[in-house]
Amino acid sequence: MDRLHAMRLYTRIVELGSFTAAADDLDLPRATVTHTIKALEARLGAQLLQRTTRRVRVTCEGKTYYQHCVRLLADVDEVETNFREAALVPRGRLRVDLPAALGRLLVIPALPEFLARFPQIELDVGTGDRFVDLVREGVDCALRVGDPGDTGMVGRRIATLPQITVASADYVRRHDKPKTLADLEDGHYAVHWASPTTRRPEPLEFVVGRRRREITLPGRITVNGADAYLACCRAGLGIAQFSHYRIADELADGRMCELLPEVRPPALPMTVLYPPQRQMPARLRVFIDWLVERAALQFGSRGA
Repeated sequence: MDRLHAMRLYTRIVELGSFTAAADDLDLPRATVTHTIKALEARLGAQLLQRTTRRVRVTCEGKTYYQHCVRLLADVDEVETNFREAALVPRGRLRVDLPAALGRLLVIPALPEFLARFPQIELDVGTGDRFVDLVREGVDCALRVGDPGDTGMVGRRIATLPQITVASADYVRRHDKPKTLADLEDGHYAVHWASPTTRRPEPLEFVVGRRRREITLPGRITVNGADAYLACCRAGLGIAQFSHYRIADELADGRMCELLPEVRPPALPMTVLYPPQRQMPARLRVFIDWLVERAALQFGSRGA
């Protein structure tokens, strides 16, 4: 029997005044009770109880030990109760990392509803496009768009984001609108997106039938930030590819024009990543479930 259970047994003997009554109360064999108290006294080097055929008397040392046991067991019970309540009522601080645009346009505007639903959760939100080491930086979860790669994290796919190929209205006026991929390769330019990790410009991607096709256009500017990529496209510096939600307003008011809608780029997965753990905190579980709800409302069950 471990020390905590031995302490509980001892306090019941003192409170009930009997080994037999304590054994019955805790559903233990009488021999186990006797052996446990003997081992406890031997470990402490003190006699806690004086036993006769009719009664149990608590020694002076036993009274002092009993008082300590009562305080310690009360603390343990309080901690366990708090954890059980936390499992039912999510609470505490949650650190989340979001892509800047996705956070600004889709997640953060909906956070009042989440915080109203879970008033005992506090959010610490980081936004950016850099790689975040969740474990080293103490981040509970990160939302990522695109192939997350082998991160060692647990990943839950929550949506699939459609992409489109676009250029500014000014660019189209100056270069005409390509009608085929062959037209695209004849006199058109791209804003080059470079991976923040590899620094290599990525080609434009298209889905032709069921196959992917990559096309590398000439371009005079390369960026590695999402906001800069959009700003360059808005400025008419070349063709670019975005998730549809990112430029929905520009498409609606005519500032941007979709190109080649029949061969759109492949859709991008949106995944929430979090460190492997035996028991997921309730605050993290409900936040991920809420992200799934929001993605379903925004993009449909498959992100279409």
